[in-house]
Amino acid sequence: MNYNLKITMFKRFILLLTVFYLASCVPNKDLVYLQGKPVVKKNVHKLNDVPYKLQVHDVIVIDLKAKNEESVALFKKVAKSAGGQQLNTQGFESGADVSGYNIDRHGNIRLPYIGEMNVLGYTTKEVRKKFEQEILKYIKDIGDIFVTVRLAGIKYNIMGEIKSPGVKVINQNRVSILEAISNAGDITITGDRKKIEIWRNTISGKKKYEIDLTSVEAFDSEIFYIQPNDLIIVVPLRQKAWGTGTTGLQSITTLLSVFTLITSTILLVKNL
Repeated sequence: MNYNLKITMFKRFILLLTVFYLASCVPNKDLVYLQGKPVVKKNVHKLNDVPYKLQVHDVIVIDLKAKNEESVALFKKVAKSAGGQQLNTQGFESGADVSGYNIDRHGNIRLPYIGEMNVLGYTTKEVRKKFEQEILKYIKDIGDIFVTVRLAGIKYNIMGEIKSPGVKVINQNRVSILEAISNAGDITITGDRKKIEIWRNTISGKKKYEIDLTSVEAFDSEIFYIQPNDLIIVVPLRQKAWGTGTTGLQSITTLLSVFTLITSTILLVKNL
């Protein structure tokens, strides 16, 4: 191989190295969450504060307390046999006097003595009022008891470029997309933080949303707070599809391997 050919190949190698380095590395701005200055948007905050309406497969907790515990003891004693389930699986909380009621595919929960009660599309406050009306048939003075109705927790599914994918449960009634991701171990370096997909059940069917978590405007998104049974998908960056590496060192190593292979092939052909 003559000197001019070596110089030409070296220049081409440097050019290829520069192009690959710039194209295959993940920029720092694609890895940093919530960049920019926050701007308060009142309309979006009002939308995020709209009470959640219950859906099929949600689990709610109904807790009764009274000055005279005997007046509600019978409801608690038969709660599990009447359709309630102790919340000690899949991350849901457990407690001796608290039973969770799973909303079936018809939108009903099955309560002791009361029987089936439809709660589909209701808020937890509306369910509490409806339950109080039903229980008045068995307890004379509703003022003697205190009823609490709440979600047992937020269950969601997260998959894609995440460190710990799968079905997760957070024992809160309000969970942000950032909390959901943190609970799953954070996004990997090859995950696209600018295009997080959320599939959500709505009255009109499945609906797809997208949110950019590298922008501080994510706080004002209508989907910043997830809902029960949301499916969160973290799609991969193009760097992963290329297989060239996600850091500068990985990209250079890949390019060196390719260049060495090409050079070896050229020399082998010339010597034949």
